[in-house]
Amino acid sequence: MSSGDGSTLPSAELPRLLDVLGAKGYRIIGPTVRDGAVVWETIRRMADLPIGWRDQQEPGRYRLERTDSRDIFGVVHGPQSVKPFTFAPREPLIRIERTSGGWSVHSHLQPAEPIALLGARPCDLAGLAIQDQIFLRGPYQDTAYAVRRKGLFLIVVNCTRALPTCFCRSMETGPRATRGFDLALTELDEVMLIEVGSEAGQAILAELPVAPASEALLAEASARIDACARSQIRSVERAKLPQVLYEVHDHPRWDEVGARCLACTNCTMVCPTCFCHTIDEAPDLTGQRTERTRLWDSCFTHEHGYIHGKNIRPTIKDRYRMWLTHKFAAWHDQFGTSGCVGCGRCLTWCPVGIDVTEEVAALLASDSRKQQKTVSQRHE
Repeated sequence: MSSGDGSTLPSAELPRLLDVLGAKGYRIIGPTVRDGAVVWETIRRMADLPIGWRDQQEPGRYRLERTDSRDIFGVVHGPQSVKPFTFAPREPLIRIERTSGGWSVHSHLQPAEPIALLGARPCDLAGLAIQDQIFLRGPYQDTAYAVRRKGLFLIVVNCTRALPTCFCRSMETGPRATRGFDLALTELDEVMLIEVGSEAGQAILAELPVAPASEALLAEASARIDACARSQIRSVERAKLPQVLYEVHDHPRWDEVGARCLACTNCTMVCPTCFCHTIDEAPDLTGQRTERTRLWDSCFTHEHGYIHGKNIRPTIKDRYRMWLTHKFAAWHDQFGTSGCVGCGRCLTWCPVGIDVTEEVAALLASDSRKQQKTVSQRHE
């Protein structure tokens, strides 16, 4: 950050932001503590936010603890990314009814409620950008997604604390947000540093009691974000991706991870970018009416691999290999980017603690050993 890149708002004045957003017609949704986790809920007052809470995350482990801190955004993230606000877990599509002349079709598409999402993280914005590419920029735009996306006002919080499961630095998706937000906050001692990312964000900022950020505050914010990046203990070496994953299809590592994986689908449910879905048809008992609904699905389910009378991924090993290879390899070919944003949720919420960074590293290491053996044989 440089001079002029931000404004400051005393943390005690943050309720003014809620007031302004509410006056503009937004429903404010932010992180709040419920049932031992931080989840998205409607925020009506500052006390709804997880002030003083911290999350402790490790592979297969998630805990919240109360602290003496007055940090508003001390919790990095919970199981939910921003994905449910644009790609709904359950999406009614159409209602079909029998009429005297045949059939009538009714769409369920409704105007989206304007939502201000307070407390998204940079990795979440990176995941949303990937979802935008899938649902908005392909040959067929998803209308329901587009409607929800248009009504979303995004207030991102830059990370000054990393979890042991975070690896966004290596994926170049954090811990600082660089685009895709309306407002970006960096929480410092008793003050919020605010950066504007859109005209809508500028309109909100204009109604807040802000002051220009000093060079000292800008430097402090950058230092804290940089320290957060350096503190990350996990990473993915991307230089050899995606090609190596295509070349290790028969590696024994797939058997090892397949034996551990429960195919519970947790990793795909918490992932900010996974977009598998299925269509459910629910006719009524009279046969006069049916409802068609889109539901989140997962490539880890047995049914997902069933195509034209045959299951093309009959074992858990097959499904895990497909998922990991798609995330870190085939996604590049399809969408020009990785399918992973380094949020680490799949590590935390995997019941057996499978670590994708460890799996990718093991596969890359095997390729390096193979190359060294080839070079050695050439010199013999």
